[in-house]
This record gives sequence, C-alpha cells and structure tokens, in this order.
Amino acid sequence: MDFSSKLLENAVNEVSRLPGIGKRTALRLVLHLLKQPSEHTQYLSQALLHLRNDVKTCEKCHNISDTVLCDICKNPKRKLEVVCVVEDIRDVMAIESTSQFNGLYHVLGGKISPIEGIGPQDLKIESLIQKVKSGEIKELIFALSSTMEGDTTNFYIYKQIEKFGIMTSTIARGISVGDELEYADEVTLGRSIVNRIPFEQSIRG
Repeated sequence: MDFSSKLLENAVNEVSRLPGIGKRTALRLVLHLLKQPSEHTQYLSQALLHLRNDVKTCEKCHNISDTVLCDICKNPKRKLEVVCVVEDIRDVMAIESTSQFNGLYHVLGGKISPIEGIGPQDLKIESLIQKVKSGEIKELIFALSSTMEGDTTNFYIYKQIEKFGIMTSTIARGISVGDELEYADEVTLGRSIVNRIPFEQSIRG
C-alpha cells in the first residue's frame, strides 16, 4: 500500500495494530477522522489517554473500574456470597445485560492455555482461592467459555477449592461447546445463568 504522506502511513500503521483491524480498514478510519472537525479527533485522543492513564482495576473482583471498588462490588443489593467466575470484562458486560444475575464477579484475566504459555500463576486464581478460604463465598459459578481452555481452567479452580465444601455450579450448556461467552445472545446467556447446574455434574457428563 503506497502512501502519499508519512503522517498518514504512521497513523494507519498504529490503527492497524488493533485486533481485527487490517490496513484497509485502518486507512478508512484514519481518512474518516481527517474529514471530521479537529475537535472530534481531540475528544477521541483525550478519551483514550484518560482511559490509559486513569482506569483502575477493582481490588475485589479485578473488573475494570473508575474507582478502587467497581460499582457492582459497591452495590449493597448484590448477593455477596454468590460469585460468578469469568474470563474478562466482556463476559461481565454480557452477563449483566441479561439482568438475570445479582451476585458478584471474579475476573480471571484469561484462561489456562499451555500452548500460549498461560498458567494458573498468570491469572487471578490465587485471590479467588483466598476468598473461598475466608468463608465469604457460598456458591461459585463457573462461567468461562465452553472451550478446552475454559474447561481446563474450571477444573483447575474446582480442584483447588474442592476441600472447602462450597457449592459450585456451571452455566447450563445452552452455550454451545466451543462458543465464546461474549457472543452469546442475551436470552440464551440469561437462561444459562438461571439454569446453572452443579459443577460436579458437568465434569461427569
């Protein structure tokens, strides 16, 4: 791709670093920005800078937040003793959109994947185990994607907390095997949360 401007080329190269954005799409986006009033670009750049510099991670559930504790963890109407284990913030948003869950979350920040070099120590698993040890959790809901990595992560956590005797469940398999949670429609995901099954039953099946 030949560029008439080095500035244009640099901008396209940076935008194309984003996941799912190729050079042609990046060029289209950059050209769109050039056609907009300059303040629009300034608003975008300021929003991104504020996000990068000021965003925090909730110290309790590891969700992305503007404050030390996220709004979900601060909400007195949530069930503190029921915790839903998810991979990342996109899964929190997906489940929240169903309006079928009123407990708390624990964001792992990924899934165990030996192929990608991601082990238990690279995820927020230890802090979850500490929560279980403290006795503040009565039920743990596994809501990772129905993939080999998701199932491996579920099983690893289950074995770590099995001796503490808390209730463990997993979302019902209305979510197809191999599907990513964030792409599930709200009705299917909501039913999966409501109709969750004991985790032991899922690993026997």
